[in-house]
Amino acid sequence: MKEHTIFKRETLVKQLEENSNWDVIVIGGGATGLGVALDSITRGYKTLLLEQVDFAKGTSSRSTKLVHGGVRYLAQGNIDLVKEALYERGLLLKNASHLVSNQSFIIPNYNWWDNLKYTIGLKIYDALAGKLSFGKSTRISKKETLKRLSTIKNGKLKGGVVYHDGQFDDSRLAVNIAQTCIEHGATALNHFKVKQLLKNDRGAVNGVVAEDAETRKTYALNAKVIINATGVFTDEILKMDNAEAKDIVRPSQGIHLVIDKSFLPGNDAIMIPKTNDGRVLFLVPWHNKIVVGTTDTLLDSHSLEPKALDAEVDFIIATANNYLTKTLAKEDVLSIFAGLRPLAAPKDKSEKTKEISRSHKIIVSDSDLITITGGKWTTYRRMAQDTINKAIFIGKLPKLACETKAIKIHGAIIPIEIKSHQNVYGSDEKLIQNLIKEQPELGVQLHKSLPFTKAEVVWAIRNEMARTIEDVLARRVRTLFLDAKATLEIIPIVAKILSEELNKDTIWEQQQIEEFKSIANQYVL
Repeated sequence: MKEHTIFKRETLVKQLEENSNWDVIVIGGGATGLGVALDSITRGYKTLLLEQVDFAKGTSSRSTKLVHGGVRYLAQGNIDLVKEALYERGLLLKNASHLVSNQSFIIPNYNWWDNLKYTIGLKIYDALAGKLSFGKSTRISKKETLKRLSTIKNGKLKGGVVYHDGQFDDSRLAVNIAQTCIEHGATALNHFKVKQLLKNDRGAVNGVVAEDAETRKTYALNAKVIINATGVFTDEILKMDNAEAKDIVRPSQGIHLVIDKSFLPGNDAIMIPKTNDGRVLFLVPWHNKIVVGTTDTLLDSHSLEPKALDAEVDFIIATANNYLTKTLAKEDVLSIFAGLRPLAAPKDKSEKTKEISRSHKIIVSDSDLITITGGKWTTYRRMAQDTINKAIFIGKLPKLACETKAIKIHGAIIPIEIKSHQNVYGSDEKLIQNLIKEQPELGVQLHKSLPFTKAEVVWAIRNEMARTIEDVLARRVRTLFLDAKATLEIIPIVAKILSEELNKDTIWEQQQIEEFKSIANQYVL
């Protein structure tokens, strides 16, 4: 497997040791930071990305798994944001076809007026997508709605409206973008924390001091431009730049419950456009399970492992039960995950989170530090383009054109006809199959109720920069998000593979087990 040595940590760290001068240093390895690094390297700038924990550890692995224009932003009249997102959705389907798929959604309607309103609204949604449309929206009868959504309550059902949007695996896409950056010549390192910003004698930011979380070795690295793409951690970097900086981000928490496919057995997702507090709720098929969410709760603080609030859990269960004939109870929840959206801090107390703009903002500090915040997964590429354009505009980089519209993400191939849980690997799928042919014991399933094999764990460590049990089971092989209890049972198996692959001792292995157990327990309701 010689061709994948470029993803080895030793190779990447060596690049840091050999280069102290860069054109662009990106802080943050979520969707936004990875997008910026890919845009930067493919234009031809020497690019380094540093992520304090793991790619997509934060918000970017905790989404509703949708690549979408945002039907609800349309209702708020935010046409530009929707149009931009629909365009980007179309590009994502072309450039990451192994991870993004066309998903049909049904809005069940319980009065005629809603039926008409959503039919018209979704025709506008279709029109805004233009030639990158995922399919026309249509009205369907009550009978057809009940046939396609066999667990929906009949009651006063009048019919439904079907529309199309995208569905994807968020952290797998992040890992594949990191690989794409490296394949194009960037250096992208996870478990590497920026501790300090460096400045020249005029007070302009011109570098960072970063620490390798594994060796505790620090590096002073210089760059023409530093980009802060740290999501809910944005303010911490801004305070490194200027201790007096005001907070510009207010975290809003969204939680999701993962439940068995039997609650929604068909191929369609459900979109509930108006819950009793005005939020949208989705029930979306994902990896042969159903993801239900999301909530929108303003918080005063942020953390790497946000916890779902009881009130949020109760809200999702109660809302789902208003629509489903099969009663959902807490014990049916296979996994629960919470994510934080980095929203622009509200100007005053009256501003509701759903009214705070979801479009991205680029801020240039007096020190020339560039900060990109807001936005959403679907528009990650456009956010990156705007960020690098801003660096050119302020004279930090020579002008070179953006190339990312046509750049294929690592693994991108038209999905193979044979349906397998390994289709998410795209062109790497056959390489994983080869691993199993070479070592048949790697074909063993990790858990009887999950399809994943030992081969995928080995692959994640050798080729996808996974360094911890959490990296593997949360963001490469998505068991933590699919079935937290089953995940707790397979921790020792994964710890063993990891310590063998990374040449670690039993003390390290034990420490890993304890650390991951405490995280995994938070995903069990």
